[in-house]
Order: sequence, then structure tokens, then C-alpha cells
Amino acid sequence: MTLPSTIAHAVQQTQEWLKELRDNGGLASEAEAYAVLRAVLHQLRDRLTLAEAVDLGQQLPLIIRGIYYEGWRPSHAPEKIRTKQKFLDQVTMRLLPHQIPPEPAVRDVFALLAHHLDPGEIADVIDQLPAEIKELWPETARTFRARGGG
Repeated sequence: MTLPSTIAHAVQQTQEWLKELRDNGGLASEAEAYAVLRAVLHQLRDRLTLAEAVDLGQQLPLIIRGIYYEGWRPSHAPEKIRTKQKFLDQVTMRLLPHQIPPEPAVRDVFALLAHHLDPGEIADVIDQLPAEIKELWPETARTFRARGGG
């Protein structure tokens, strides 16, 4: 059976993102890359306002968008996590049973998002985060507005 081209492209794009995350993060497998991507996307999503969470979701490739929205409860208020350590602790919980260090995992996913998504959207996401969590994003993403972007 041949997949419709939209689905085939979505599968290919997801595989590319997972391979990129696996390679850049020094992960053992694409299964670990999936666990990292899912954990970080869910933690980020739950920290954003409803409108910004939806805006970010619209930027994601089809299958990754499904991962992002999995289990989401939009009626819940955004989590008021203000410290990097609390954010990382929540990612650690979401990664279980995997024993993957959370800070490099978060940095790698944030770098992946900054590489593939619109810089203006990434700047909007970063603007919603406390300073300690902003520091987990790549420098180029954090300074986009200061350089005259968006």
C-alpha cells in the first residue's frame, strides 16, 4: 500500500528531526530521541499561555504536532514554573523510565526548534519564559529581537 504523499512526507520529516536530535544529542537511538522530544515539547507547551501554545503547535510538522498535543489539557492554566531547576525536574519526570540528563536534552530540543521553526515564533515563545529558562535556548534564538528581528 502506498501512503498518500502528505503522510509520507510527514513520516520522513519526523524521521529527519529524530535523527538530527539523536545525532546532536549523542543519544543511543531514535527511541531515546522521541522520548526527549516528547518530554521537552510537553513541558514547554504546559508552560506557555493557551494562545502561544497553539501558535507554536501550528509551526510543528504534522506528526510532531500530534506528539506535541498528545494529552494536552488546554483548560488548565499554564504552569508557573519560574526556575530552570524546576523546569528540568519536570522534564526528568516526563522522561522516565529513560535516564537521560535533562539539561542537555532541553538544550538540544530548543536548538532543534530554533533551527527548524520561524525565528519570530521562537522569539514569542522565549518572551513568555522566565530568564532562567530562556538561558536554555541557543544564543541566536534569544537575541533575535535585539538584532532587529520580528
